[in-house]
Amino acid sequence: MHTRPHPSSWQWWVSCLLLLATMINYMDRQTLSNLSVRITDAFELTNEQYGDMEFVFGVAFAFGSLFFGFLADRLSVRWLYPFVLLAWSGVGFATGITNGYHSMLVCRGLLGFFESGHWPCALIVTQSIMASGQRVMGNSILQSGASLGAIVTPIIIRWMVGDSVDENAWRLPFLVIGATGLMWVGLWLLVIRRTDLQTGNQLSEDSQESAASQESQITSSANVSPQSDEPLRWLKDLLVDRRFWALVIMVISINTSWQLVRAWLPKFLQQGRGYSEAQTLYFISVYYIATDVGCILAGVFGLWLIRRGATVHRSRVLTFLGCSVLAGFTTMAAMLPQGWLLMAVLLCVAAGTLGVFPCYYSFTQEISTTSMGRVTGLLSFVGWLASAPTQKVFGIVVDSTGSYDVILAGLGWAPMLGLLAFLVLWPRDTVSATA
Repeated sequence: MHTRPHPSSWQWWVSCLLLLATMINYMDRQTLSNLSVRITDAFELTNEQYGDMEFVFGVAFAFGSLFFGFLADRLSVRWLYPFVLLAWSGVGFATGITNGYHSMLVCRGLLGFFESGHWPCALIVTQSIMASGQRVMGNSILQSGASLGAIVTPIIIRWMVGDSVDENAWRLPFLVIGATGLMWVGLWLLVIRRTDLQTGNQLSEDSQESAASQESQITSSANVSPQSDEPLRWLKDLLVDRRFWALVIMVISINTSWQLVRAWLPKFLQQGRGYSEAQTLYFISVYYIATDVGCILAGVFGLWLIRRGATVHRSRVLTFLGCSVLAGFTTMAAMLPQGWLLMAVLLCVAAGTLGVFPCYYSFTQEISTTSMGRVTGLLSFVGWLASAPTQKVFGIVVDSTGSYDVILAGLGWAPMLGLLAFLVLWPRDTVSATA
């Protein structure tokens, strides 16, 4: 029995569904940082202890990335994806009924573990349904869900909490936001057929031929065998591939800058610059609108460069460079007082720190077409494990100096350092293969 082929716009509808999943992911994640001042006051926590919660989240996310990366290559993504989404939504809901620091730590760790499953699943989907030249745009749509989730979360929180002085007012947003994941699962099962994504290492029928051709080009230049009788042959080949180490440095750099700004910006604005909770929540929404704009413009700029004659690889590098410059504006933000100029600079930082991610994802999709989940999971593991301890360090520095400015000043230049390392390590003889 033959199934009716999908319409030509189907892949973009799937991208929008991935956007929604990323949006839910970030809504559950961002609830804590938006309520960080209330929660640290309610539980009488230091900045170091708040940093510990983000540290636990990051470490759990790292190990979860490794676990779900391997799992996504072996199980049907059609079923694995909704499972992890329901799991992290349930943990987000449970966070709203925690009774202290230690139970909050447990929930934060479980949230990080299950949320990590989103990325290998989502990247397998975009790799399967999109051609190489479309992936920056597809990944931009996917990643922009992070911005949308972060945009609506502070608005929802403000609407629910308002100016309440009840020490338990912070709980309701966790409960409501945690319950939103149920709706997505129904949409996913309606849009994705059983034959679209049978297993993590089986590409959709429509893209197998082009993927096989692309894999042949890439592996011939890097000596990476897509299949082998040795269970860990893929890992051995990966570890001697210079492209992998280029991406290791890149993911550490971009994850560190993005995650630290994400976690500490509300505290920086309220306690570091004297803004009220209401002012901070409204600005956070605008901030993440800017991240979404930066993310989408990264994809648009990449497509524009290709149409102007640039190779796919060059378009990605130039897009990453532009976003890295904007991310470096944190140096200026650390020196500015409260005012419109500070807000404008932070919006530039927002666009840059998220805009680098679609380029990074597109680079990772050139490594392999048959082990995407494992490659993505391993890179995410390294990125999160390396960046997670900086959350605790940030808290210690703030507690000891009373200022958020010291780390913030240099934080935004991390993506630029990652790009420089990438340019040194990425083999030039593979650039034509990825173009």
